[in-house]
Amino acid sequence: MAFDGIFANNIVAELNTCLIGGKINKIYEPNKNEIILGIYAGSVNYALNICIASDSYRINLTTHSKQNPLNAPGFCMLLRKHLMGAKIKAIYTKGLERIVYIDLECYNELNDLIEKTLIIELMGRHSNVILTTSSGTIIDSLRHLSVEENSTRDIMPARPYSEPENDKTDFESIKTFDEFYKLLSSAKKLDTGISNTFIGISKLYVQYIIQKLEITNELSTENLKNVYNFLREAVKEAHLGNMLAVNYQSDFSLEFDDEDKKDFLQANFFTDDFYYEKETYTLFSNYRNNLLKLVSHTLSKISKKLVNINSKLEECKNMDTYKLYGELLTANMYKYPEYTDNTVSVENYNDNNSIVVIPVDKNKTPSYNVKSYFKKYNKLKNALIIINNQKKETEAEIDYLESIIYEIDAAKTISDIDEIYAEIQENPLFEKSRLKSNTKVTKSKKTNKKLDKTYIPIEYKIEDYTLLVGKNNIQNDYITLKVAKSHDVWFHTKEIHGSHAILQTNGKEPSIDVLIRCAQIAAYYSKAKMSSNVPVDYTFAKYVKKPSGAKPGFVIYTHNKTINVTPQN
Repeated sequence: MAFDGIFANNIVAELNTCLIGGKINKIYEPNKNEIILGIYAGSVNYALNICIASDSYRINLTTHSKQNPLNAPGFCMLLRKHLMGAKIKAIYTKGLERIVYIDLECYNELNDLIEKTLIIELMGRHSNVILTTSSGTIIDSLRHLSVEENSTRDIMPARPYSEPENDKTDFESIKTFDEFYKLLSSAKKLDTGISNTFIGISKLYVQYIIQKLEITNELSTENLKNVYNFLREAVKEAHLGNMLAVNYQSDFSLEFDDEDKKDFLQANFFTDDFYYEKETYTLFSNYRNNLLKLVSHTLSKISKKLVNINSKLEECKNMDTYKLYGELLTANMYKYPEYTDNTVSVENYNDNNSIVVIPVDKNKTPSYNVKSYFKKYNKLKNALIIINNQKKETEAEIDYLESIIYEIDAAKTISDIDEIYAEIQENPLFEKSRLKSNTKVTKSKKTNKKLDKTYIPIEYKIEDYTLLVGKNNIQNDYITLKVAKSHDVWFHTKEIHGSHAILQTNGKEPSIDVLIRCAQIAAYYSKAKMSSNVPVDYTFAKYVKKPSGAKPGFVIYTHNKTINVTPQN
């Protein structure tokens, strides 16, 4: 339902049960859209979160901590100056408008008791946090607005505060159904008609009411009457804080608590968890997508490099031809003291004296042409060795980058992405690349070189055994090369990117059923996760080695057997 006026009233009613009389003892500004007030009330510490982001504006109590900047922003410092130690006298709204007022009592520099009001306007991209004096003069605001900049009002220090203009009708101002009906007479649909006509009633909430009442979205007298009665009861209960917050579609809504067993501050903490999960997922998605973009860009560059290498290898295929031309021109130099044409026809004594037409530069001596062909031959011969080595290195780099892409696709949490990012920070392939992300996670996390102590692999219990599965290349190396003992069993999908898996046997011999189950899990943590009949290699850990200088996660192994399984977690 978004954070509409009805929901705001229910939240405020809950806040009144615990924060009145409380004192503000902490003030933080984690980012440009959020203010967090630490409030001590009734021997309990509360954290009041105020968010004015356009897609997640709200006010609610929170239990989730957020990272704060090292230096507090200017508005945060101003609030600390004016509100530290302030006592909360009242928290209220006016009608169903999405504006929350917090009246505060505090002392000024002369130790006189004065009153101030913190005003939280929750209006999408027009949301704001404003601190005023008791007379309504603005002390400052999180966002400054000016009529000169096309705003409808001035929100600037020392200006009088004025509420935003709203041409909608206050639902609580109408007293009869006839008034309600008259206001909606020209509407076409219930949801759009009601949300466009009345303050603080969202379209999503009306859709929820329609579904709850099992009626259509058509504007009939009967439907209007049902919705009107529902809204009157909902507004009444919201003012009392008796409504229950519930998930609805991809958002949330309010419903009546018929059993009267509503948890204390339920709507507040429901909102807190809802937006925490939403913001965590958004943060994770942005972080993952930015990292994936970085790796994919690097992969694209390396792939182009491989194309160039392959084209050079194609050139090297002609080196034996150049050698042959040089030898044939040398053998026939006595016939051609000089060249009169751009080609010379000679007999190839290596091929039954068949005629070979050799391109030459008639403006150069035969000796020069011979040297030119031998020079090309030797150049390509030397280049072939270098290019073959470059191809092996480039193919290894591509294979490594593809394994990183698999890891990113398989990542489930921000910490998973952090581990991958820590890994690629150590790789020279990414020295000139930078992760473009506005998330604090990417900036605050430092590469932890003691990954074996910090990053814990996935663990499965299979009968009396433990199976460890690496979530990234660093973990793969760790469990395979440091944790695994010689007679532990190592699993990996055959020629398919995936995680290493180590079955810790403790000297016992696992049954075939255990091996199959391990292979199923190893196949599940691979690019073949959605396939069937996936080949999985397994061998003793003592037969798994890491070549010197190999990329993280790359190993070679022998004495292996292969089993085909269907991936299963």
